[in-house]
Amino acid sequence: QVQLVESGGGLVQAGGSLRLSCTASGRTGNHGFAMHAMGWFRQAPGKEREIVATISWDGTKTDYEDSVKGRFTISRDNTKSTVDLHMNNLQPEDTAVYYCNAAIESLAGWKNLYDYWGQGTQVTVSS
Repeated sequence: QVQLVESGGGLVQAGGSLRLSCTASGRTGNHGFAMHAMGWFRQAPGKEREIVATISWDGTKTDYEDSVKGRFTISRDNTKSTVDLHMNNLQPEDTAVYYCNAAIESLAGWKNLYDYWGQGTQVTVSS
């Protein structure tokens, strides 16, 4: 099993930036973290959890939810078992708890691979 710990959230004003980091432990080698696409998800109060960004196992392909394209950048370092989310020009609608998880693509789009979650990291953007 892979354990995921998110960090880096905080309170920022609109237009500001944050970098979120997710660190994996447990099965992080070639049969764990490093073999899976990874994603950042977020859940705003009263809303369903949604996918924000994904990155392929080798970091060569990325995908973003439309509202964050051009503002967010996902990256990973398999040698450190980390996946980061650089967020620029943050807006109040980006306020949510952000989570990372392994990701799998289906006909319905990207979804989480693991059925468990870390504690997440809170991002709050003030107007």
